[in-house]
Amino acid sequence: MDTTRAVAAVEELLAALEVNEADHTADTPRRVVRAWQETLAGYQADPRRHLARTFTAPDDPGLVVVAGLHLVTTCAHHLLPIVGRATVAYRPAPGAPVVGLSKLSRVVADYAARLQVQERLGWQIASAVQDCLAPVGAGCVITAVHGCMTVRGVRQPTAVTTTAVWTGTWTPEHPDVEMVVAEHRAAG
Repeated sequence: MDTTRAVAAVEELLAALEVNEADHTADTPRRVVRAWQETLAGYQADPRRHLARTFTAPDDPGLVVVAGLHLVTTCAHHLLPIVGRATVAYRPAPGAPVVGLSKLSRVVADYAARLQVQERLGWQIASAVQDCLAPVGAGCVITAVHGCMTVRGVRQPTAVTTTAVWTGTWTPEHPDVEMVVAEHRAAG
């Protein structure tokens, strides 16, 4: 990242917007650049790496659901925050690999640390689980509040968006999917 150029760009943005708060903004461009480096750290990460250390599932592994995962990402269209929660789930095939539960949270965090749209974020998470673990089915449900809907434009502060992505043999009518959705609601 070209930090010098990024700092100059923030300085220019503030000048172009005619912001003159010298007492409070003297160090703002550097702070903004550091914040964006952290916010977009997912571009330097491979989220799938968290799914590489696996264990063998038992013969009847059951359903794995991790609900209530806090997420913060940034809207690719307006560069405003999206704040919400995710549920990640999969049903391992007998003898197939499984991962530690914290690994699913790390996958969510790495994909969220990029510019996103909610639909793509859910697809990236579910696809990573499906591709890396080859389960019977996998899914990701995300419920979030979008800054682009709450602080600008339509200004709907109570608007909540929910998206769901299913892979493998899972369809919206599958019994596992019903359980995942119920767990997502319960964690809300």
